[in-house]
Amino acid sequence: MKRLHLLLSAGLGAGILGLASPAVSQDLPALETALQAVLDSVVDAGSTPGVMMRIDAPSMGFSWSGVAGVADTETGAPLMRTNAVRIASNTKTYVAAAILRLWEEGRLGLDDPLSMHLPPEYAEVLEGDGYDLEAITIRHLLTHTSGLYDYADRDLFVEAVLADPTHRWTPEEQIDLAVEWGDPYGAAGEVYRYSDTGYVVLGLVLQSVYGKPLAPSLRELLDFEGLELGSTWLETLEDPPPGASDRAHQYMGELDTYDFDPSLDLYGGGGLVSTADDMAVFMRALFMEGVYRDAATADTMLTTVAGAGAGPDLSGSPMVPGRYRMGVEVRDLGGLEVYMHTGFWGTLAAYFPGQDIAISIAVTQQQSRALFRVFIDALTVLQESIDAAPAEG
Repeated sequence: MKRLHLLLSAGLGAGILGLASPAVSQDLPALETALQAVLDSVVDAGSTPGVMMRIDAPSMGFSWSGVAGVADTETGAPLMRTNAVRIASNTKTYVAAAILRLWEEGRLGLDDPLSMHLPPEYAEVLEGDGYDLEAITIRHLLTHTSGLYDYADRDLFVEAVLADPTHRWTPEEQIDLAVEWGDPYGAAGEVYRYSDTGYVVLGLVLQSVYGKPLAPSLRELLDFEGLELGSTWLETLEDPPPGASDRAHQYMGELDTYDFDPSLDLYGGGGLVSTADDMAVFMRALFMEGVYRDAATADTMLTTVAGAGAGPDLSGSPMVPGRYRMGVEVRDLGGLEVYMHTGFWGTLAAYFPGQDIAISIAVTQQQSRALFRVFIDALTVLQESIDAAPAEG
């Protein structure tokens, strides 16, 4: 489903500019205590039933995981760092990375027309709605400039999900809805418009080119085993890894969505479940080493297509041309560059390349500002720890 809109405050970056040159002699126990207090505060305030966070900051000699709250409001079971959550649109980062792995292997080109790789039964549906599959490329799909209408960006879809939360959706149904409910946003490359439909199509392309279903395609191309992502899997399309813990319950207001069928957001636009620990490991591996065979591929991931912004979307989020690259957004937070993605259910994964710091957060209350509060406050705590560290000498 569509990503959560980031309401980052205008002054966020001002307090964290010192992250550009972190020291390595912080009082790490005090830092851990302060970060745990951030998590405890949003739970105590009633902003979310549960929250988990992972920070990996090798330049500070620091790696930390924390949780607060409960995994289930009915039973009161405490949230554990091993409890996975549905990460929704954060899945797009993994799908984009898998496509880029195929590109590394020479099995597809980023400027290949969609007609080369999309199974004909899907191609026929899209062409029937006026989409030019010779003009739409893999690059357009990755950067949300394909013009494909977003089936999930409609009140009608939300209403359909809430009317029957256990309905098992198919990719065919979701593409059919995109065709039925809306027209193309524009010609390929002309308009930047976030589209879950585009990433469902990428999921189909991934399976077609790699020759395996989506779950093993992601797992093998991205080497989940080598990265030790023992709590990350594509829900219901594969078995959980051995020893993986149960999912935490995630909420929309008072509504517990635990038993919603994951197929509402499963086939490339979303679908993965993971922990904060695994998300941070993967996000850092993307831009350091561990995912791509060629370090230059990460640079390709950060390129985009300069379509004109359309929108806003259903949540009111504006479409800002150039911000979205291939499966990640690139933002400037007061002078700090950050690569990041968010997910509908309350997840965030971010990597600060200049500081080599990965941060991932999950809250269990959808559309809660707690997600951004934790992100901002955690960065502030890191800055305060750096400022308090004795100068190296």
